[in-house]
Amino acid sequence: MDFLNPRALRWKIAALAAAACCAVAAVVGFLVHDATRERGLRVGHDRALTRLIAAEREYDRTGKAPADIDVRTRAELPEPLARDLAERRPDTDGGYATWYDVEPPNWYWMWGAVAVGDDRILVVRDDMSTEVRSLQLLDRSIVKSVLAALVFVVPLAALATEPINRRLRHGARTARRIADGDLDARIGPGGRARDEITEMSAAVDDMAGALQRKLETERRFTADVAHELRTPLMGLVTAAGLLPDDEEATVLVRDRLRALNALVEDLLEISRLDAGAERARLDPVPLGELVADVVRRTGTDTRVDVGAAGMVETDPRRVERIVVNLVTNAHRHGAAPVAVTVTGARIAVRDHGPGFPPDLLERGPQRFRTGASERGRGHGLGLTVAQGQSEVLGARLTFANAPGGGALATLDLAPRPA
Repeated sequence: MDFLNPRALRWKIAALAAAACCAVAAVVGFLVHDATRERGLRVGHDRALTRLIAAEREYDRTGKAPADIDVRTRAELPEPLARDLAERRPDTDGGYATWYDVEPPNWYWMWGAVAVGDDRILVVRDDMSTEVRSLQLLDRSIVKSVLAALVFVVPLAALATEPINRRLRHGARTARRIADGDLDARIGPGGRARDEITEMSAAVDDMAGALQRKLETERRFTADVAHELRTPLMGLVTAAGLLPDDEEATVLVRDRLRALNALVEDLLEISRLDAGAERARLDPVPLGELVADVVRRTGTDTRVDVGAAGMVETDPRRVERIVVNLVTNAHRHGAAPVAVTVTGARIAVRDHGPGFPPDLLERGPQRFRTGASERGRGHGLGLTVAQGQSEVLGARLTFANAPGGGALATLDLAPRPA
C-alpha cells in the first residue's frame, strides 16, 4: 500500500515535521534546563550566604560558631573553596566565598566560607540534591512531552499531506496516460489552490496540448504527402508499364517504383492508424493455413512451422499485413535462415542476423529509423505499421534477441486479460 510506503512523500513530510518538532523541543528544553539550573544554583548560593552571615554575626557576638557551622583552617578547606576565598575582599564583596561541589551521581553540595580571624574560617555545606532531582524530573518531563507530541504530530502531518499526495498521484496517472497515447488527458486545475503543484499541472497540460497539436500536424502532413504522391505515382506506374520489358533500365525503374509505391502505402496506412480510423473485423481463421499462405506469397526463402496452430478469431487482412512486414524486415535487415513458427495463437518470426538494436528493444519501432547500420538501410516503416496493426487487433507484438543470436519478433493474438 502507498500509505505504508516509507519512501512516500507523506512520510518524508511527517519526518520533517517530527525533526522540526524535536529541534524546537531541544532548544526550548535546553533553555528551560539551563534557566532552572541557574535558578537552583542561585537559591543554593543565597542559602549558603544567609547561613554564613548569620553564623558570622553569632561568632562576633559570642565568639562561638553555631552547631551546624564548621570552623576550619585554610589548610583544611577544599582547594577550589580556598582559592575562591583567597580572591575575596571584605571591603567589596564581604569576603564570602562559595563553591558548588559536584560528584555524580549522589554528591551535590554548595559550600560557603568566610574568614573570622587569623586562620579561622567559618564553613557551611548545603545539600543541593533536592534541586538536582527537581532538574532531572523536569528533563524527563520534557522528553515525555516531546514523545507524546510526536505520537500526534507524525500521523497528523501524514494525514495533512494526503490532499497533496492525491493531487500528485492524479498528475502522475495523467502523465502516464499521455505517455501511453491518450493525448486528450489533462490534469486540470484540481481545486482552488494556487501553489507549485497547480503550476506544475498547468505546465504539464500546456505541454500535452502542444504535443497533441504537433502530432496532429504531423499526422495531417503525413496523410497529405501520401495522398499528393499517390496521383503522380500512379502516372509513373502506368508510364513504366509502357516501357520495353527486355531492357535493364525498365527493370530498375519498375523496381524503384514498387519500392516507392510501398512507401506511399505505408504512409497512408500509418496516417489511418494515427487517426484511430482503423477497426478490426474479426472472423474465425485457421491461423496456420493463413500464415503459410501469406509467407508463400512473399516469395522469400522462409521456413514455416505450423504444426501447433489452431483456429483464432482475428482480422486476417491485418494479420497478413503484420506477417508480411515481419518476414520482409527479417530478410532485409537480418540474415538467413528465416523461420516462422505458429503455436496456438502465437506467431514467431526469427532470423539469424545481428539482432534488433538496443534502442528498438527499449523504445519499440520508430518511424524512418532502422536502428543500426549493421541491419541495413531502409525507410523503416514496416515494423511501425506492424506495431500499429497489432494494437488495432488488440494483440501484443514484442521484439527480442534470440539466445542463439538473431532477431525474434512475436505476435500474440490471444485476447489480453481485462
